[in-house]
Amino acid sequence: MKIQRAYKTELDPNNVQRTALLKHAGCARFAYNWGLNRVKEEISKPNAMQLHRELNAVKEAEFPWMYEVSKCAMQEALRDLQKGFQNFFRGCKEKLKIGFPKFKSKSKGIGGFRLTGTINVEDKRIQLPRLGWLRLKEHGYIPTDKHILSATVSEQAGRWFVSVLVNEEIVRQETTGEILGIDLGIKTMATCSDGTKYENPKALAQYEKKLKRLQRHMMKHQDKGSNRRKKTQRVIAKIWMKIANIRKDAVQKATSEIVKTKRPALIMLENLNVKGMVKNHCLAKSVHDATMRQFRTTIKYKQTWAGWETGYADRWYASSKTCSDCGAVKEDLTLGDRIFVCPNAACGLVKDRDWNAAISIGKYTPSSGGINGRGDAKVHAARQVGVDETTIRETAICGSFI
Repeated sequence: MKIQRAYKTELDPNNVQRTALLKHAGCARFAYNWGLNRVKEEISKPNAMQLHRELNAVKEAEFPWMYEVSKCAMQEALRDLQKGFQNFFRGCKEKLKIGFPKFKSKSKGIGGFRLTGTINVEDKRIQLPRLGWLRLKEHGYIPTDKHILSATVSEQAGRWFVSVLVNEEIVRQETTGEILGIDLGIKTMATCSDGTKYENPKALAQYEKKLKRLQRHMMKHQDKGSNRRKKTQRVIAKIWMKIANIRKDAVQKATSEIVKTKRPALIMLENLNVKGMVKNHCLAKSVHDATMRQFRTTIKYKQTWAGWETGYADRWYASSKTCSDCGAVKEDLTLGDRIFVCPNAACGLVKDRDWNAAISIGKYTPSSGGINGRGDAKVHAARQVGVDETTIRETAICGSFI
């Protein structure tokens, strides 16, 4: 099976190259904002090629500094703008919450740019259009024998990264043929139906106290352009980058072990309403720190690369409240109950709450939905007395995701 895969690694530019990178990022950001402004003036659907022709017509007279960078940076920025409008119009048609494209601000991040054309990779360096050869901090990671489609350069906390997109042929691996259910949570990042648990690193909780102190310190600087304020901002940016890397590392290691070691033919996950969960202000910070969406996205593409399937249980399926042995539903299960005790005396199952939920998810079938403990029973009763169904469901969003 042929796929498109990106290899991302850190660059090691010198001062001259760093200045050139900043110029490319600035031109890409300017072209995006210029195109967005043109679309708002003309009130028409954007076309990247048409906008680029218009930009070329005025570039020599109004923006001669654009000749210092590769034309690909502006072209790809306008293509991104076109894609943003396509997503917005699709959201309007399908009634999805996809926002209107916004102007990019340097104060919110330097951003990046994408380059196409002649891109060569060696063990210790990479050659990019108009930028020449740049050193790589990680040697031998980017493949040198693949067809390169594009290279995306980005900046984060003062460090520069390059992501190389290549065409790659992957071989479907042998599977054990088993079905693996996975329960996602806050205290434990993931619990598998075979009993394996992957702990949540709680990266934000580790650095929360330090972040608060630095943010208070930054707010004391009245002059927003002062060097001391900028220095504090750089320290805060490095901490946020460290938090993101800790989360990403935990997710990558867990998902790789699940897909490559366990090799299940089908992975069943919960279709969680994360947007609904964060409305509970007591749990919002912990839900964001658990990176449930990142875990689901990562395990899905890795499972697809392996040639296997990923399924999702119904959002309202009461996995934590359902006995994994007999299927009985324990309606009075609370968030504080970490051990599941089956209400059916004939069954008598006693099991860890998350483990029981993972097994129930692995056994899920569409007919398992029915009236359940996440709100469907309440909705069924509410319909009898004419209560709005949405109101009842909103009160049940915290059913069993911890």
